[in-house]
Amino acid sequence: MTLIQAVVWGVIQGVAEWLPVSSSGHLVIFQQLFGLEVPVFFDVLLHLGTLGVICVVFWKDILGIIKAVFRMDFKSEYGRLFIFILLGSIPTALIGIIFHGLLVSFFSNLLVVGVALIVTGAILFFCERRESKKELDAKDSLLIGLAQGMAIVPGISRSGSTIGIGLLRGINREKLIRFSFLLSIPAVVGAGLFEVGNVAWSAVEWIPVLVGVITSGVVGYFSLKLLIRFVKEKRLRWFSWYCWAVGLGLIILAIF
Repeated sequence: MTLIQAVVWGVIQGVAEWLPVSSSGHLVIFQQLFGLEVPVFFDVLLHLGTLGVICVVFWKDILGIIKAVFRMDFKSEYGRLFIFILLGSIPTALIGIIFHGLLVSFFSNLLVVGVALIVTGAILFFCERRESKKELDAKDSLLIGLAQGMAIVPGISRSGSTIGIGLLRGINREKLIRFSFLLSIPAVVGAGLFEVGNVAWSAVEWIPVLVGVITSGVVGYFSLKLLIRFVKEKRLRWFSWYCWAVGLGLIILAIF
C-alpha cells in the first residue's frame, strides 16, 4: 500500500465513519467500482483512529463511567449509562456473531448496498419529526443496540441508524449523541478483535498504516464535530438526499 492510498482510505474512513452515510458501504463502492482493495490489517488498525476520536471528544464521559464502575455506583448518571451501554451491546454482539457469514457476502453486492443506503436515507428523513425530550431507558438502549447491529450491513449507517432510532424514540439529543458514540466503543473493539486473527502481521507496512490511522483520526475528529452540530441543529435530513442519490445509482448499476 502506498502513502497516497493510505491517505485516501484514511479520509474515506474519517468522513464516512462519522457522517451518516455508511463507511462500510463506501468501502464496498470503492472496492467494486474502482478495484481498490483494503488489506485486512489496514482495516483493523484504522479502528484505532476511530477509537482515538471517540476518546478525545468524549473523554470526560469515559472518565465519569470509569469512576462510577470502580465505585460500583450504578445509580448515578454515569453508572446508569454504563448499564445502558452493556444492554445495547448485547443485540449488536448477537447479530454480529450469528449473521457474520451472511453479512460477509453482502460486501461484494452493490444491490444490497444500494437498498441499504435507501433505508438509511429514509431513517434520516423521518427521524427529525418528533420532539427530543425523553430520557434514555433500558428499552431504548436495546433498540439502539439493535440498530447498531443492523448497521453491520454495508450501506446502513451506524451513526445514522442509532441516532435516527433514538430521535424516533424522542430521546434528548445531547444525551442521545453521547450514548450513540459511547455505545460504538465495545462494537469497534469487538470487531477489531474478531478480525485480528486474520491479520498477517509480518506483512504489515507500518508507515502507510500509521499515516492512514493519523489521517483517519484527524479527519474523523472534524467529521464527528460536524455531525454533532447537524444533530443539534436538526439537519440530518440533508444526508438523506445523498444516501438516496447514491443508493439509487448503485441499484441501477447493479440491475443494468
